[in-house]
Amino acid sequence: MEGLPKLPGNDFANRLRQKHHVPQSFKYINGYPVPVRPECGLGGERLHEDSIQFSGASGGGNDTVLYDPILTYGRVRHLPVKPYRPHFVLYDQKTLKFSAFFRQAVPDSPNETFRIRYVNILYFLEDDTLTVLEPVIENCGYPQGRLVRRGRKLKNADRGEFYCWKDLNIGIDVEMHGYVFHITDCDAYTKEFLLSNGIELNEIELLPPDPAMNERSISQRQSFRHHKMYPVPDDKLRKYLEYQGKVLHFDCVLDERDREGGELMTYKLFYYLEDDTVSIKELKENQEGRDYFPMLLRKQKLPKNWKENPVSHPSIFLEKTDHEVSEYYSPKDLIVGSTIFVYGRKCLLLDCDGFTRCYYEKALKIIQPDRVQLGAAPERTPRLEIPTYLGIGTPEDSLASHHSLVPKSPKKDVVTYLVNVNKFLRYGCVLDTAHPEDQVRRFVLSLSLADGTITIMESSINNSGIRGGRFLSPRKVWLPGCDPNQPEYYTAKDLFIGATIVVFAHRFKIVSADLYVYRYMQAHPEMFSPQTIDSVRRYLLAEGHLKEDLQQATDEAYRKLLAKEAEGEPVDEVQKRLAGFAVDGSMAGSPEPAGKPTSPVSQHEAPYLPNQGEHPCPRPTIPDEELRKAYHTNEPEDLAIQSYRVPENQATASPPRSPMVEKREGSKKSVRFQDEC
Repeated sequence: MEGLPKLPGNDFANRLRQKHHVPQSFKYINGYPVPVRPECGLGGERLHEDSIQFSGASGGGNDTVLYDPILTYGRVRHLPVKPYRPHFVLYDQKTLKFSAFFRQAVPDSPNETFRIRYVNILYFLEDDTLTVLEPVIENCGYPQGRLVRRGRKLKNADRGEFYCWKDLNIGIDVEMHGYVFHITDCDAYTKEFLLSNGIELNEIELLPPDPAMNERSISQRQSFRHHKMYPVPDDKLRKYLEYQGKVLHFDCVLDERDREGGELMTYKLFYYLEDDTVSIKELKENQEGRDYFPMLLRKQKLPKNWKENPVSHPSIFLEKTDHEVSEYYSPKDLIVGSTIFVYGRKCLLLDCDGFTRCYYEKALKIIQPDRVQLGAAPERTPRLEIPTYLGIGTPEDSLASHHSLVPKSPKKDVVTYLVNVNKFLRYGCVLDTAHPEDQVRRFVLSLSLADGTITIMESSINNSGIRGGRFLSPRKVWLPGCDPNQPEYYTAKDLFIGATIVVFAHRFKIVSADLYVYRYMQAHPEMFSPQTIDSVRRYLLAEGHLKEDLQQATDEAYRKLLAKEAEGEPVDEVQKRLAGFAVDGSMAGSPEPAGKPTSPVSQHEAPYLPNQGEHPCPRPTIPDEELRKAYHTNEPEDLAIQSYRVPENQATASPPRSPMVEKREGSKKSVRFQDEC
């Protein structure tokens, strides 16, 4: 079989093997790898040497039971081998602690010759190092802490031996760097560790007393007994240590309303128990309109009678010592509701805090009264005077910079702006001046309904030397005679035919208006007087721009006459002919009879009345394209101009109209403003 090639079927290897782990052939002993004989084969299988066949072939006899007891008793269960851990890992953060002392000589001292100093010896098992620490003792007079730095310490310098944990025990002396430490005790972990490793511990020893510390403790006890049994009456140190940080708080009020300029102001009074001093602090509410003074009275002793001076005290000196002052204020004098004098100023104590009440009740056996209630002083509201307008920017911008340190833009009426965006009222104006060269100038005034700004454009006139263009950029214009700090601006109700507008010392007289102004007045009759609306209507009738309104009124009268005829009522033939009369351009401009009565009109709202002999001129020429662009788009139906087209619903179902109108339905033309002067 050995000579056969390694092909499938020529060997007896286990083809069903799933584990192919190579057995371990090295082990660590004391941290060093050592080669060993493997205990099993590939994948944990038994070796050939451990089989019965191998034992028989080796000449060991046929007694296989004695050779391999596993067949009778089974395989021996071996305990799991613990993983190897190095020395420094096994003893990491494990320390042996020994209590010890050493004796230190004190030369050249008549009181003591030596001192006993107590230390702790720490032995670190991970690297066999030692260190010595001394516990801190307050006010001992010498440095303490770490006496010996951590490291391996020589036990025998000649042989180069170092201290090991086996060399440490209770009752032995350990010498390190010239110090001889005597070990007296150890902690519980150290005892358990040494006993588990077979080291027998010696008896525990007591630490010897330190003569210097004993004398010091005796003197402290004597001084303590002296203070407790026989207290000194004016012991400032004892009082400071006992009452350090304890302060009595009082709320006081200074009433100086009896003198000129005096007020009622509140303060905070502090009484320091540690040195019997008083300080008075000014509160924040007293600093309104006054210079900042944090303290009304700095920390000092407060005399009861500051004017009382002994006879021997020279009057040239202002400062006094305790010898010149007979009596100072004490806690017994500070009672809620009483009045104290602070160098001539009367301060009334209103209340105290909880600690102060507790101190008076327990220490002085005095119960403080309840809080003193005073009448509430009227709140002082500062009066903000709005500064006068300087003429820079708009008054709204100046007012916004007055109310805020960082100027903010004035708020706008966004709803009004969105509703009236791209809506303008246009008027024709002339200059109201005595100069003859300005009488031929023509202007168009536009009022924006969105933000109330006014724009004035001047029309160019050929061969007149007047260039034309923008006369006034969009801005709000003040009413004449208004307050500059609270100005009033021109609005739609101030603009009508015949009104005079003052714009930066220029006087403009309104002489004409467009059709949208009349539609706007019809939609808002509460803003305009009837005389104002009537004046605009008369002007537009004279210009021939209200044909549809006249035709609608005629048709309405015609329908009423037809209804009367159907009911059998007699109808005047003249009224019937007038109701069926068609509105023509030649008839629209006919003047009114001179004898017709007119309603009285005020001076500011004088309506436009055209004269029979002359044309009511001047008026601006406004083309149809501008009217369509500015007034026929984005407008409500009640304000839209209906004279440019015939609605579809009227073509299908129209009410009965006069016969003269039906003949001329197709000859309707657009309206234009003409200047026929």
